[in-house]
Parts: sequence; structure tokens; C-alpha cells
Amino acid sequence: MCVSQGWVKTPGNPFADRWLTREGCRTVLVVVPHMTAGTRLADLLLLLSGDHRLQIVFTVPAMADAWHGVEQYVRGWGGVVLPWEQVVRMRFDLVLAASFQEVHRVSGPVLVSPHGVGMVKSRLSPWDGVQEGVRAVSGLGRELLVRDGRVVPAGVLLTHDAELERLREVCPEAVPTAVVVGDPCYDRLVASLPFRARYRHALGVLEGRTLVVVSSTWSRHSLLGGEPEFFARVAAELPADRYRVVTALHPNIWSLHGSWQVRSWLADYLDAGHALLPPEEGWRAAVVAADAVIGDHGSVTVYAAALGVPVVMSSASARDEASGSLTARLRGLSPRLDDARPVDLQVREAIAAHDLERYSWVAGRVTSRPGRAAALVRRRIYSLLRLEEPERRTPVSGPVPLPVPMAGWNDGVDEAC
Repeated sequence: MCVSQGWVKTPGNPFADRWLTREGCRTVLVVVPHMTAGTRLADLLLLLSGDHRLQIVFTVPAMADAWHGVEQYVRGWGGVVLPWEQVVRMRFDLVLAASFQEVHRVSGPVLVSPHGVGMVKSRLSPWDGVQEGVRAVSGLGRELLVRDGRVVPAGVLLTHDAELERLREVCPEAVPTAVVVGDPCYDRLVASLPFRARYRHALGVLEGRTLVVVSSTWSRHSLLGGEPEFFARVAAELPADRYRVVTALHPNIWSLHGSWQVRSWLADYLDAGHALLPPEEGWRAAVVAADAVIGDHGSVTVYAAALGVPVVMSSASARDEASGSLTARLRGLSPRLDDARPVDLQVREAIAAHDLERYSWVAGRVTSRPGRAAALVRRRIYSLLRLEEPERRTPVSGPVPLPVPMAGWNDGVDEAC
């Protein structure tokens, strides 16, 4: 192997062999093109902890339209981050990805996981020329799975049996690579339910207060994109003496617009004493703790409904939903955010009228293997690694971390002046 100057010393680089403390490790590459993928891959990496036979390394693909801040985010994990030009000239024992972006350029068996609720998305394609009402197949399209006549991934993790049937329709040659494992994110949410009181305390929810989680995915049809004035209404209409409001925004919003701009847009909301969660983590704990969620067609709203949390859905996002999709069905059962009526009243009505039985089907659409994702995912990982699973560590879906809201827009300014 010809190694160019500037390569990072790491297992798999023969010029680093004499420096290794542990020899013979299988090398697992984690490909993180955007923060959304990274947050899902972090759950998978928990299943590999404690295995001395493995060396985990990370990379951010070099792309013409790269996302801002992703490398900084990945470096914050504390792992070895390899430059992309080095990655494409090495071979790995396993490649973990939660996106199909650039994985065809990496040498090694690729295992692809969803980075939202399942592989088949509810959102219509954002590309020009796609008409509203056409069902989206994002995540399982042939153009993603097949490159130069070959199926790229060695493994595709599906959350539901219906996705396997969808795969048979759009790309039958990829079916042998697929395995239905359920949804690791949903399983962690369920495992977090016993800690609801601790999450509420961490979010600053005082006794007697109602916790409302406001969630927006990305796109011009999202809650933030389609109804930006709503956040000013929250500041004015949900008083802090009765409500604790916590907002979770999709990582793509932060990456595309920047942290400063996001906080600037929400300055009135933050100055009113409401909270904003960082993009890396926190939304899951907030959903578990919530009394109600106001959201759009993003994954957060679906997960909230699957847990039995009352949801109110943005009206703007309806035009961006595929007909017959999971979020379209959820919208048909849920109250819609009405600009002409007080937000306080709409929240109280949603909580009072909520019927768990009416929403019980949502969890069944999120996963076909409830509670089993950790075991099934790890089994597939070690199968591709050609290693026996560690007997001493039983794979379980653990609770999510305590949430840490971001500092307010003007925090510290008064003291400095």
C-alpha cells in the first residue's frame, strides 16, 4: 500500500503497526455525513462498547455540498477521525452508516441504518419536478442501493416488515442484504419512560407546570419554515407561571443556518424564559417528559404519538407529506395548529381529548420488533464482522441521557453590563 504524507496513524495503516498497543483488532469505520446520521449511529456504537477485539474510527465524507459543523461534532466524540482521502484508500472490516451518501467509495462491508422513523420517508422528495401527492420512496430507492450494477450495502437494517415488502418492489436484488430489526431509537424511548420525572426535573419543569415540547423538522414546509411566527405566539401565549416550553429543532436547521442564527430567530422565545435543546441530544428525553407535543411531519412528532403523548400538528407541513404515509395518517387523527385560536386553549384541548386507544396503532407502524432492536442489530453487526458476539454483555436498549437545555439568548449579558 502506498501511504501519502499526512495519513493519520491508526489501525489499518501499516505504517502505524509498530505503534499499536493492541494488535489484531477488527477496524470499524463510522461514516458521518451529517449530524442526523451521527445521532443514530451513536446508538449503534453503544452495542459495541467493551469489546477489545474492535477498533472504532470515524470519518466525515468529502462532499461538494458538505454540512457545516459536522467534523467538529464528530471530533467531539473523542474518537480517531480519519481524513476522507485516507479512508478511500484503506479497507475496513465493517462500515457503519445511517445514510447512503458516499458509502460506495469505501472498501469493506457496509451496514446501513435509518436515520429517522424507518427507511421509507413520509416527506415528499425535495427535488425540483416532484409533484405533491406522489408517494416518497426515499431511503429504499434503487438509485441509493445500487451503484454500477451492484448492491452497495452488505446489510440494510429495516424497522418494519412493511419496509421489507417495499424493498421487494423497488429493489428485489437488495432483499438478501436486509434484516428487520425494529427501531433502536423507539426502544430507547420506551426504556426511558420510568425516568420521566428525572427528565422533567432536568428540563426545569416545576410542580404544577405543563411541559409542552415544540418540534420542527427542516424544510420550508416545517413548523419553523412554514409558520415561523408561531414561536413568537408561544412566547406571548404560554406564560411561564403555567407552562414550561422546550423546543427541539432538526439538526439540519442548525447545520444549514448556524447556531447563532437559530438562537437569534428565537430570541423573543428565549427571552420569555422558554428553552431550546441542542441538536445532538435531548429531544428524546423531552418527548418522554412531555405533556403535549406541537410538531410537524418530522420524526419527533411520530415518536411522541407512538409513546402516547398528545400531539398537535402544524398545518404548513401537510403539503409536504406523501399520501398514505405514516405522518399523513397521524395528521388525520390529530388536531391541527390553528392560527386563529389561542395556543394555550389548543394545548389544553389536545390533552383533555387525547385517547390512547386512538393512537395505539402508531407504535405498531414504527417497529415490527418492539424491544428487540439492540439484540438484532448487534447480531447483524457481528455477523458481518465474522466474530462471535460477546457473551458477557447482553445487548439492551438503555434509557437516554438527561437533557441539557442551551443557555438563553441573553444569558450573562445583564451581568456583563
